[in-house]
Amino acid sequence: MTNRPVIGLTLDAEQPGGYSKYRWYAIRQNYADAIAAAGGLPFAVPHDGSLADEYVDRIDALVVTGGAFDVDPALYGAGDRHASVTLKEGRTAAELMLTLCALQRNKPVLGICGGEQLLAVALGGTLIQHIPDVVANALEHEQTNPRHEPGHAVTIKQGTLLHRIVGTAQMRVNSSHHQAVGEPGPHTVVNATAPDDVIEGIEDGRYRFCLGVQWHPEFQIDPGDRRIFDALIAAARQ
Repeated sequence: MTNRPVIGLTLDAEQPGGYSKYRWYAIRQNYADAIAAAGGLPFAVPHDGSLADEYVDRIDALVVTGGAFDVDPALYGAGDRHASVTLKEGRTAAELMLTLCALQRNKPVLGICGGEQLLAVALGGTLIQHIPDVVANALEHEQTNPRHEPGHAVTIKQGTLLHRIVGTAQMRVNSSHHQAVGEPGPHTVVNATAPDDVIEGIEDGRYRFCLGVQWHPEFQIDPGDRRIFDALIAAARQ
């Protein structure tokens, strides 16, 4: 395949220990594999908000990946921080700059899990800081079975971009989050919900492709997962 669009992938950041005695970046291989399988060229994007314009110049679309940390509640106007909240402030600052820059230039953006939550904040929304404290009879959103297996179903709202992409009213997805979108931004459309009504997907029709999903479609658990990456690559080619 020729003329693969370049798809920027945000990285995780770790302190010294484990892989290296110095600070290091990390990303799961299946993110890159899913993009390559859909026809894109994966491109790792480090954490330097001052270079956001230059990175966005060089990519055709942006994927904001997930991670075991949270968006700083101060970024969406919350006065208190739940005890369960953990931060990676440098990563969040860089990802927010990249996301805002990509949206400003109307380049496709896909937010995955924590990336969906950051996208929600970038679009003017808020987050639930800890689902068990807010949602009565909540599902186990931090599933105990392996991440490559489904954790629960989500209902896809008809008429949304996500519904047009996946072509179904329901998907089986994995679940690895203790937070979720609370109040969507003023132009944000909720496109997927869990059985306990927790928001599982968002989009914003003002942009060419602006989509966030709370699960990890790179694991390719449901047929719709592959279609999400196919749609991202198609949008990046436009």
